[in-house]
Amino acid sequence: MPEKENMIIGRNPVREALRSGQPIDTVYLSGNGGSLKEIRELAAQTGAVIKTVNEQKLSQLAEGGVHQGVIAFGACASYVTLEDLLAVSEKKGTKPFLIICDEIEDPHNLGAIIRTAETAGADGVIIPKRRSAMLTPTVYKTSAGAASWLPVARVSNLASAIDKLKENGVWIYGTDMNGELYTQTSFDGAVALVIGSEGFGMSRLIREKCDFLVKLPMMGKITSLNASVAAGIFMYEIVRQRTNNR
Repeated sequence: MPEKENMIIGRNPVREALRSGQPIDTVYLSGNGGSLKEIRELAAQTGAVIKTVNEQKLSQLAEGGVHQGVIAFGACASYVTLEDLLAVSEKKGTKPFLIICDEIEDPHNLGAIIRTAETAGADGVIIPKRRSAMLTPTVYKTSAGAASWLPVARVSNLASAIDKLKENGVWIYGTDMNGELYTQTSFDGAVALVIGSEGFGMSRLIREKCDFLVKLPMMGKITSLNASVAAGIFMYEIVRQRTNNR
């Protein structure tokens, strides 16, 4: 369920939020007639995710509020572009170091990943528009303020974003149990580290897009780690190697 702190209810409030450029993540609509058509078009222009739902779903989200057939959920901050993220390392004079979150839906996990990425000196985080947590109050709180410092790009197509990174000389490292042991992998070059979803790991298409697959050793009876914990281990191996190779 989206977080209520960022909920905008009703036709005029949603329409004006879209017109003003306020960052909107998702718009829920129950129809396409009258002013709802205009709202749908405005949402499409801004790149917001549009979901068509029934009246019952809207009433459930509104919790008694008069929704008039539309509810929107905004982000706590604006997202940047992929080009903006690549410009970070160019400005610093370093090799790109990016984190790609492949359908990380738990806002606590996304917040924790952003927190670790910022402390590890990553250039930014990339998330997909669909099936992903967004920049909500919970993400900001869990990141301990790191979300205010680390840029996040929200892309409509993660596979296309990876292709764009490759065109710019970035190597894609996917985290997968069938990969090479992470300590035996070189992270010296331009790196984009893919962290898969909490329950299913990376999607098939994203896995196929990876240049390398890396894994953590599993010594116990449990064969997986929390996504944000695993991400932290991989990130600091990248930091270790880059520090030692200076």
